Amino acid sequence: MPKKAGMEAWKKKRRQEYLAQKEYRYYIFCEGQQTEPQYFNGFKRFIESNPVYKDMVLIEIEPCGAETLQVIGQAEEYVKKNKIEKGQIWCVYDKDSFPMERFNGVVERAASLNRISEDIQYHTAWSNECIEFWFLLHFSYYTSNNHRTEYIDYLNKKFSELGIGKYAKNMDNIFDVLLKNGNPKLAIRYARKIIDQHRGLSPAMIAPGTKVYELVEELVKYLPDDIRKRFDET
Repeated sequence: MPKKAGMEAWKKKRRQEYLAQKEYRYYIFCEGQQTEPQYFNGFKRFIESNPVYKDMVLIEIEPCGAETLQVIGQAEEYVKKNKIEKGQIWCVYDKDSFPMERFNGVVERAASLNRISEDIQYHTAWSNECIEFWFLLHFSYYTSNNHRTEYIDYLNKKFSELGIGKYAKNMDNIFDVLLKNGNPKLAIRYARKIIDQHRGLSPAMIAPGTKVYELVEELVKYLPDDIRKRFDET
């Protein structure tokens, strides 16, 4: 066997052994290549430092550099290519200015895929119109349907008030900033309240709105206790 092929086979075997140890598996596919991955890497970092769960939880974060339906398309390809047989597949994406049918189409595609296997379930953590709306909810209950620039302006003003500079989409410490200076517990409560008030409407019709909180609630379960209590109301 050639050395390269032998190394690839060894890597594949090691990965299979590694996956077998993980009871809870999360594959997170992010539309953006910086903002969303940086945020969820905060969860990954703390979970992997938690001695209770670090050997039980797998979190893989894939920046897609794509939009709406392309995100779930890349997720499907990843699952097929890597022969994923178990886990939660999360698509994190924004509405921005993309057509309504493409934005809603991700939820419809996920529902279709979920009928194929109970062991692999697709979830949609969408934001209408952008992830910054989820960040904003850490500081205020906000229901005005504004352009994303308004949400970024709000974050800039809030960050300035707190003495932490300006908000930037590529902040590598965005998780820590929101954890220490915002209120994750209230963000979850506010986001859920908005969704509950718009039951029956499609994601594109819930503006502003976000379901990022559903993925957050999943990951919070594995955080160290001192971090988890910042999110958990139970």
